[in-house]
Order: sequence, then structure tokens, then C-alpha cells
Amino acid sequence: MIENKAQNNNPLHGLTLEAILEFLVAEYGWEELGQLINIRCFNYDPSIKSSLVFLRKTPWARAKVEQLFLESTNNG
Repeated sequence: MIENKAQNNNPLHGLTLEAILEFLVAEYGWEELGQLINIRCFNYDPSIKSSLVFLRKTPWARAKVEQLFLESTNNG
């Protein structure tokens, strides 16, 4: 029950990393996204697939992407 309550307050609950990344790419484009979050997978030959692989393995980068998403949707 406590776990359920915590998820109700999580604005990312139910969103996949892929959906978050696709939103950010549509909102900013790869070039601006690479300026906002300076990681190689956004700046050199960017793709959703390669970015997802990197973000799933790199917690600090994923946290930055999630934070930008929250700020972009006024949930942060």
C-alpha cells in the first residue's frame, strides 16, 4: 500500500524512458537537447535507440533527462 501511494506522487510513473526521450526530441530537437544535456549520444550521430542504450546504463545521465522532462512539462 505504501508503494502505491508513493507512485501516485511520482509524475514519471507509467512513462517509459523511450516516451520521455521522444517527447524531448520533438520539443527541442537533437541539437538543442545536446546543448542542454551535454552527452555524446545526443551530439554525435544521435538516435533514439543508441540514446536509450546509454541512458539505461548511466544513472546520472538518465536523471538529467528525467529532470529536463519534468521541467519541460511543468512537473518539476
